[in-house]
Amino acid sequence: MEVQGRIKMIDETKTYGNNGFRKRELVVTTEEQYPQHILVEFVQDKCDLLNSYKVGQMVKVSINLRGREWVNPQGETKYFNSIQGWRIENLEQSQPEGGMPPVPPMEAFEPADDISDEDHDDLPF
Repeated sequence: MEVQGRIKMIDETKTYGNNGFRKRELVVTTEEQYPQHILVEFVQDKCDLLNSYKVGQMVKVSINLRGREWVNPQGETKYFNSIQGWRIENLEQSQPEGGMPPVPPMEAFEPADDISDEDHDDLPF
């Protein structure tokens, strides 16, 4: 599955427990009629994927939905969902200043002098 939108927030990497479990959260705001703020968590080595991204960038995040069951001390069963990211792609293309490549001056285009009306033209138009 994929989520596409603009980065609203990138949290710092946090470490939990004695075994060094790492988690980093990202919020992506979708661009649709009713924008959604989607919290995506990256865990362990995937935390480093966010290092080169900044708030405001347009991205596509590949995700997996995770669900788990938990029974509390009173014996009640609870269910939790999470969205885990495993890939992120920048959707903004780096553009040169001005957005378009420069156009050569008119002097760069020379007229053709060696055209003869007697040459056969095989173009279909």
